[in-house]
Amino acid sequence: MQKFQDYLVEDKNTHLEHLEDEIINNGTKGAKTAIEFLKSIKKMLQGKKGSTVSVKWDGAPAVFCGISPENGKFFVATKSLFNKTPKINYTNSDISSNHGGALADKLKECLKYLPSLGIKGVIQGDLLFTSGDKKTATIDGAKSIVFTPNTITYAVPVVSSGFLGFGANIYKEINNAKVGIIFHTSYSGNTIASLKASFGASVSSLKKNKNVFFDDANYKQTGVAFDDSEEKAFDNIIRMAEGSAYKAGAFIDMLKNDKGPLSLGIQLKTFFNTYIRQGTAITNTSKLANNFEVYFRDKIKKEIDSKKTSAAKQKYEEILNVGLKILRPNKEGLYFAIATYITFQSAKAVLLKKLNTIQSIGSFLRTKNGYKVTNPEGYVAIKGSGAVKLVDRLEFSRANFNMAKDWVKG
Repeated sequence: MQKFQDYLVEDKNTHLEHLEDEIINNGTKGAKTAIEFLKSIKKMLQGKKGSTVSVKWDGAPAVFCGISPENGKFFVATKSLFNKTPKINYTNSDISSNHGGALADKLKECLKYLPSLGIKGVIQGDLLFTSGDKKTATIDGAKSIVFTPNTITYAVPVVSSGFLGFGANIYKEINNAKVGIIFHTSYSGNTIASLKASFGASVSSLKKNKNVFFDDANYKQTGVAFDDSEEKAFDNIIRMAEGSAYKAGAFIDMLKNDKGPLSLGIQLKTFFNTYIRQGTAITNTSKLANNFEVYFRDKIKKEIDSKKTSAAKQKYEEILNVGLKILRPNKEGLYFAIATYITFQSAKAVLLKKLNTIQSIGSFLRTKNGYKVTNPEGYVAIKGSGAVKLVDRLEFSRANFNMAKDWVKG
């Protein structure tokens, strides 16, 4: 397993990308990166040296806390810590000025209870609950504490033998706690503006306190077996991905170099997301390749029609022409790019099934008919100087797209 200091360092802990999106973001280099991640995660699961994996807890909001490098005072903040004009909260008055509604209430509880942990430096975590969020419910016949920080509902049975890798005292700890948080990122720097993020957060030195339930996000089990047929099937998927990525190489490198919010690469991502929102599996390569050109053309034409001036219309006409000049001579490249994307999803699904073998108890999605068992939001894989997220997008991302977030107000 990698040491903490070997984890990926970034300027800010911003948006992590899905593994399969690497071919759109970074072309042939991204395809190689994705394949290396898939192979490395398999090694980790087998108990060999591979990627480091952390669990993506579905907490919200993201909370930054610790000692300001500028004045030595304890603070709490959201991602607005990194605004051009930072919103940093040292007091309840600061929180009331910077935030409102349920978000302000949550931050005030964090400011009250998190200093007791003795945090050194600055760390980031996903907030699981504050005191008003926990409820009791009977799920699968078991009386449980439940809380829904974002999309997933977490349920801890009154008599619990373990929860997402934690010990048998989990019920007691969560029942007593006023705040629950999972830390996953650490920061270093001499000013707020210069903070650099390192994936991973060491919590072993933090002080235990009954008012705060906390832990790191590390995946806590390896040595998950692949039988011979499973390993052979997975390796075949990887070989298919390598073959289709090679054939897509020139095209995906063009996607990487085509920049802008309406570029082909960005539009290919949003095209895939339309299927995810609808709960439709991305499977038919030929159909998808044909549909994408229609999607791209219609999207840009809609932009053209919405503009009032000829200059504005011309700008989007040029975007359309550039995109079609890439697409039309490269139908085979598009076909194999989509094939690679689908194959990466297939390989990822194999790994997620293995990763979820010890993670399925205690997480649910709320539906109109009650609670539906679900897996965790996903995982973050870290290898060398890169990190990607692995999420069952058909299950979780669709739910995340479509569920309202009550805490967002304010």
